[in-house]
Amino acid sequence: GGGKSLCYQIPALIFEGITVVVSPLISLMQDQVGALLENGVDAVFLNSTLNLEEYKKTVRAIKSGGAKLLYLSPEALATERVKSILREADVPISCITIDEAHCISEWGHDFRPDYMEIAAFRNRFKDAVCLALTATATKQVQTDIVKNLKLKNPAVLVASFNRSNIFLNVQPRTDGLAQILEFLSEHKDESGIIYCLSRKEVDSITQELQERGISAMAYHAGLTDQERADHQNKFIKSQVDVIVATVAFGMGINKPDVRFVIHYALPKSIEEYYQEIGRAGRDGLPSEALLLYSAGDIHRIRFFFKDKSDDESFKAEKLLQAMIDYAQCRTCRRKFLLSYFGEHYEPDADASQCCDICEQGGLPLQDVTVPAQKFLSCVYRVDQRFGATHIIDILLGSRNEKIKKFNHNFLSTWGIGTELSKQAWFELADAMQNAGLIERVGEYNIVKVTSLGKELLQNRDKIELPVRINFGAQKKASLALPKKKAVLHKKGQLQNDAQTSLLYEDLKAWRKKIADEENVPPYFIFNDKTLIEIANKKPSTRADLLSISGIGELKAKKFGSKIISIITEDAGKN
Repeated sequence: GGGKSLCYQIPALIFEGITVVVSPLISLMQDQVGALLENGVDAVFLNSTLNLEEYKKTVRAIKSGGAKLLYLSPEALATERVKSILREADVPISCITIDEAHCISEWGHDFRPDYMEIAAFRNRFKDAVCLALTATATKQVQTDIVKNLKLKNPAVLVASFNRSNIFLNVQPRTDGLAQILEFLSEHKDESGIIYCLSRKEVDSITQELQERGISAMAYHAGLTDQERADHQNKFIKSQVDVIVATVAFGMGINKPDVRFVIHYALPKSIEEYYQEIGRAGRDGLPSEALLLYSAGDIHRIRFFFKDKSDDESFKAEKLLQAMIDYAQCRTCRRKFLLSYFGEHYEPDADASQCCDICEQGGLPLQDVTVPAQKFLSCVYRVDQRFGATHIIDILLGSRNEKIKKFNHNFLSTWGIGTELSKQAWFELADAMQNAGLIERVGEYNIVKVTSLGKELLQNRDKIELPVRINFGAQKKASLALPKKKAVLHKKGQLQNDAQTSLLYEDLKAWRKKIADEENVPPYFIFNDKTLIEIANKKPSTRADLLSISGIGELKAKKFGSKIISIITEDAGKN
């Protein structure tokens, strides 16, 4: 979305020789090579998907200078066969590009040991320019990239990390499926990705969505290569709206019209989260990132750390803690996120498009004395031996098996918290933790009352905390959730009138028909931004068409008359 690929694709067309691109995923290579070929650029890849004849044809293209870009995995790069092919080529290697370069850092969220071999490969082709690219590098990761690639006095260029068109929304997960369904009802017929921690969750949510008539498919390692490729292809071609996936999905996928990314659980790091939300809104149009989290996610993620070395566990825990802090922060989420990557940010005066916190003008201090006392009292009643979910179930008067097993339905605090919704109680628990009244400790996030919490409870002091709870006259106070929708009727985007909206929908339908006929994704024909500009300006001549971003001579010649015809027909309907 930020134009990383152009940083090596344009120089590759200028350089005399071959540009070698080290890429971590086969799907990423295939997607980028396909897009380059569609635009007339000679690009190839070498990987296990090629049959013998395709492999031989690719090798001939490399050796004869018939390829400007060669995509390889780090594993392939290390083989003598590939090195031999490149040495025998009629043209030199002009540039070695390392895409997703954070994979070379042990502090990166996706460390790949094979990336460590790239420095040795560079040493074999010393005259080649070296370019390392990533969208998720903290200062520590940047230092590791320079060190592990053995770069001498490199030019380090850091662009802004701010993805200003993505609305950041974080909510406690109380009824995950219901929350997803409510969100999707606001995003009908839009492309989106739902990330889950496990295959089981992927399959379960996919089935629930399909049973409700939502166009959704699963993506995880339990599917065959062919199934994964088919599901990904249908998503890219907009033949399916929603992909429910593990984190294996999406790296490098350049589908520009993904309007939302939902995390059904806490990601393992801010880097992972930032990279995944970056799959939304790559066309620059308004999009949304929704994170649904629960304290139970932390225990599940820590389970993955058990087989790591002490050093690896320490690094993983530090990355996870930063992610927890982000989920529970009570101030501007964008400011927190950018600060993590070393970038200063101050919210605009009109920050309603920023995050769930800023949309409400920040979180006002509210008197939560009574519910906070109830929560703290309940923690003491269960001897500080249970997590927040169990405490909240007691306060709400639940009769689930765990409550009955421990006879907690006979506690004095059982059922005394029905004035708040479950989501509101989770919100309060997070606010109390941030204020230092409680802490969550151990593998199972057991709630303990801190000395400050104990003091406030004993003294019956007034407790004011920044929370998103509507304490109104209604029977049950609820969480004040943003009703955000990525709409296109904004300044510089789709004009808010019936004729323009109808024309835009007709142009999208025509684009889909052409894309299906040519067996390419719709954005290969025109991206949404171009269609919006066409709908707004309603060009009537070839010169008008050529003034629109995304329409050059070739596309004007190929599609121009049909576009003008659609505009004329739509004008006649009104």
